Amino acid sequence: MRLIGVLQGLTADDAQGKVRFAALQQELQQLGWTDGHNVRFNHRWGEGNADVTRRQAAELLALAPDVILTTGGRATEVMLKATRTVPVVFAVVPDPVGSGLVARLSRPGGNATGFMQFEYSLSGKWLELLKQIAPGVTRAAVLRDPTLTAGIGQFAVIQAVAPSVGVEVSPIDTNNAAEIERAVSDFAREPNGGLIATASASGITQRELIVSLAAQHKLPAVYFTRDNVSIGGLISYGADFTDMYRRAASYVDRILKGEKPADMPVQAPTKYDLVINLKTAKALGITLPPSLLARADEVIE
Repeated sequence: MRLIGVLQGLTADDAQGKVRFAALQQELQQLGWTDGHNVRFNHRWGEGNADVTRRQAAELLALAPDVILTTGGRATEVMLKATRTVPVVFAVVPDPVGSGLVARLSRPGGNATGFMQFEYSLSGKWLELLKQIAPGVTRAAVLRDPTLTAGIGQFAVIQAVAPSVGVEVSPIDTNNAAEIERAVSDFAREPNGGLIATASASGITQRELIVSLAAQHKLPAVYFTRDNVSIGGLISYGADFTDMYRRAASYVDRILKGEKPADMPVQAPTKYDLVINLKTAKALGITLPPSLLARADEVIE
């Protein structure tokens, strides 16, 4: 019986987290690894909180797993600070080279490899997209987690792009629900504003609050995952997370069969999806450019 540790940055009851983990399990089963037969999973959740994530990582390592799957930047950063020997396969991690998690994409060189969410340069496209759907926007609040390397990196790119599109950007931290509500409400008092929700576990755990605040204050908002758009967010541009979990199963399989993460290249998404919620656009009084609708991979009516 082999042991696979799983550390997700989300909460245990996160519906999308369950769907994605099920996709991983299904793919592993097709590769010959059946839960309770020749492999066992031990699951922990970081809940978008740094202290919780550190405790959960220590608990997993104490069980001496054969391989650990981490999802999200924080869970991966915490795990790699805790061990440089146990093999780690990560998924949904922004810019692992820029975040210092691996030496190179082609040859990671340490005990970790996996599937990257995007390079930081993608973050600039969210601001360009916001300006495209709402040309009158001159101010953007950027929701980010400043305790993560990825949170700092994403905001830096957005900040760098801002002058070229004529938008002033300001950060809002996503670690505290009350602070998000207060900061967004304060931001919305001035006209011509929009929101960008960058990638983080805390942003995911607070996604319902963020989407409801955008609707309440009639702020056009761009998100990094379709999960926000499916619950009423306006538009998202990002990778398919479920596919990333599914692809991660092949690396878990190879490590269980003896390969080393150091020799397995980090893989980038094969495509990024543009998802639009037309109902939300109508509620905001936004007429989306036909060219943008034609490019969309999914339009929610």
